[in-house]
Amino acid sequence: MVGQGHVVRTLANAVERDRIHHAYLFVGSRGTGKTSMAKILAACLNCVDGPTITPCGVCESCRSIATATSLDVVEMDAASSNSVDDIRALRESVAFAPLSGHRKIYILDEAHMLSTAAWNAFLKTLEEPPPNTVFVLATTDAQRVPATVIDRCHRFDFGRPSTEQIATVLRRAATAESISVPEDALRLLARHAAGSFRDALGALEQLETYSGGEITLDDVLAVLGISDSELLFQVVGAIAAGDPRATLQAVAGAIDSGTDPAAFTRELEAHARALLIVQTLDATPPELSLTPEYDERLRAQAAQTPAVAVIRLLDLLAQALIANRAGADPRTQLELATIRAARPDFDPSTAALAARVERLEGTGPRTAQPPATQQATPPAAPSPAAPDDAQDLPAKESPPAESAGDALPLTLQRLLDAWPAVVETIRSSNALLGAVIEDAEPVALDGRRLVLAFAEDAAFQRQKAEDRASRTALAQAVTQVTGCDVSLDYESRARAAKPSAPPLSADELAKRLMEEFDGEELTAVQAEEEAG
Repeated sequence: MVGQGHVVRTLANAVERDRIHHAYLFVGSRGTGKTSMAKILAACLNCVDGPTITPCGVCESCRSIATATSLDVVEMDAASSNSVDDIRALRESVAFAPLSGHRKIYILDEAHMLSTAAWNAFLKTLEEPPPNTVFVLATTDAQRVPATVIDRCHRFDFGRPSTEQIATVLRRAATAESISVPEDALRLLARHAAGSFRDALGALEQLETYSGGEITLDDVLAVLGISDSELLFQVVGAIAAGDPRATLQAVAGAIDSGTDPAAFTRELEAHARALLIVQTLDATPPELSLTPEYDERLRAQAAQTPAVAVIRLLDLLAQALIANRAGADPRTQLELATIRAARPDFDPSTAALAARVERLEGTGPRTAQPPATQQATPPAAPSPAAPDDAQDLPAKESPPAESAGDALPLTLQRLLDAWPAVVETIRSSNALLGAVIEDAEPVALDGRRLVLAFAEDAAFQRQKAEDRASRTALAQAVTQVTGCDVSLDYESRARAAKPSAPPLSADELAKRLMEEFDGEELTAVQAEEEAG
């Protein structure tokens, strides 16, 4: 039982001390070993040498448990046998003593599928079980098991195994069955199992049948329908380069090779996630590692791709997967997501605006933090005649930054220009807060301290903006749009009245009307002729 050390240790101690509880609840995702652990426990209790933590595996009891023919170990699928009548039959069976073993063990798989009436019928038996009877309830959804049942069980939570743990089990199984599997194929197979030992071993058996004992990486790609990683690197590379044509060509190449568009969307999502993790950790964690060559290429692409582009790609792919489940064409959704990721200017959303701002400002792929040596800017905004120099520099001419982020310093003018995008970002996730700050105006920026001014008669708006949740959301929106962190202060000030235009004279009014309506001035005689 790889990866479930806490469960093994507790149950082993209980067997050695003969302190077996009458009911256990095994909770965990599919394929993590819940049913296997229940059968191992049954073998430990009913072995001819038992109770023992080292069942012999050769006695009649051990062999019958392994082949699911033991009359003292009853396995019941609660997904299909979940009625009151099924539980009544179980209760009648419980009344009989073990036939050949020391205990009768009842294993209820998918226990959460029992109906409410079935649980009520089962509860009395669970409260007062006959002697030498053990119940093991296995479930993937403990929330649906009644609290009255959980209270009467010893609960064990089975964790999802890591890729390395699954690879260990696959390596052991391949050695036992004399199957040759290269390391890169084995690790890809482990990753594809998505935390399920059962899926991994089933796939290995399928591959052994396909390849005849000599499994290659191409066999894994063909049998499991996994895309070549080269295509994933090509798609993300084209997105990072802002080349929608190359993006479409890479997607077409993947689909033409026989890959299902929906499956490729999921694989591209997993690849983008790997890039984001490598960017964040500045290292390749073991669960993402395949081969030294793959790991190095993953690190290189993570360094070359802006983090905002990776996050945006993940958002777009998530939207595509939702649309697929709603019945949309998977290929169209995949192409739409990748084109929008490659060309944010095709997308009017706030997230796309943030991506365009980052590209224009030349921020680096690793982080959105401002340089540590950023100079404080004066609170007064620069005059229109002398705009901030850094604002007008294209990305390739931006001055070298002193931090790994390569972000330009934030100035008040930059913030004023980006403020509509900040408001829109807030509004997209919190309409009330968006309405509150719509009339707020950035008036000063001293280093990272941003001052927002509200009108003197906007006390409610200022109070709402000052609570902790609003401050956090607003600061995050500023960071998302500008790439720089700020702290917020607020003040109230009178708004300058807008100058009103002087009234028009009669001649000016007549001239204005003729210009607006393409008219002409008539003399009195002409007017009489027109009227006649």
